[in-house]
Amino acid sequence: MYRLILFISVILLQSVGFPAYSREQDFPRKGEGIYAFLRRHNREGEAYYAEFMRLNKGMLGEDKTLRKDVKYTIPPEMNTPATKDRERVSAGNRSINRKVMREPLFGKDYEYYNILDNSLAGADFYLVSGHGGPDCGAIANVDRHQLHEDEYAYDIILRLARNLLQHGATVHIIIQDRKDGIRDGLYLNNSKTETCMGKEIPLNQKKRLKQRTDRINKLRVRSRSHYQRAIFVHLDSRSHKQQLDVFFYYQNGVRASLNLAENMRKTFSAKYEEHQPGRGFSGTVTTRSLAVLNNTVPASIFVELANMQNINDQKRYIRADNRQALANWLALGFMRDYKDSK
Repeated sequence: MYRLILFISVILLQSVGFPAYSREQDFPRKGEGIYAFLRRHNREGEAYYAEFMRLNKGMLGEDKTLRKDVKYTIPPEMNTPATKDRERVSAGNRSINRKVMREPLFGKDYEYYNILDNSLAGADFYLVSGHGGPDCGAIANVDRHQLHEDEYAYDIILRLARNLLQHGATVHIIIQDRKDGIRDGLYLNNSKTETCMGKEIPLNQKKRLKQRTDRINKLRVRSRSHYQRAIFVHLDSRSHKQQLDVFFYYQNGVRASLNLAENMRKTFSAKYEEHQPGRGFSGTVTTRSLAVLNNTVPASIFVELANMQNINDQKRYIRADNRQALANWLALGFMRDYKDSK
């Protein structure tokens, strides 16, 4: 009789939902990387990425790609804001009392984002993707596709902006494209629809660069933040044989600019050691007389993310997951620098 009662008690406990972790699984969609897969299941952030890697160890393809024939385990939900009651807000809104915000520039698949914490509250960022409008920047030809620097730099800037906003920052996206939001494809369509915050971008290089630095400096005057930083994101074009790590230029004689560049380098070095132990990171921090650095008032850095012509570097910007990783690490570099500035 005692054994019968014990057996019935166990059955009853199971039927009422005794706490247990039920592993949810799903197949990836065509072209989907880890970050996109996790975002589709409302699991965003480095913590979810790390847990995904732990749960699915040994199940990934080459270079940590998802295999279409494998059902992957989805990390359990952590203590993050709910994704309900979406409200319309614009980039730069300091309000953090709403759990979900909206920025149309990010595109239909990414326009809603969670406010995760206030760790960057009070910080102002000016994000500039290189070239745009009539100037596409460097060009690479890959698998019969012509790839333009401005499209990939813009995609990474949008991902960076979204990350910073999730931590309560004020973000100014200087180069904008109302047509192209964040895109998860390998080969991003080329266009000339970018503007400087709604203003047509001049063809003349000097006027083009002055337009964006003037815009930053005007926005800077309106800001009351003690911490204002600008970043100019580019992809280099060199011999196809030359592989490059991400490298940084800072404003000569501006200590805050040098500190930011060093914090970025340290962050990337740590991340490479975490994800590719033993590989090493050779990215450099140097100063260079560039128009955008010379004429921007807030402390600024200029970043070269890859050599567009090198076959190994191409993986870094062609794959959406790698573009997201670059954005994540840049955001972590800003967070590190902001913390150090206090």
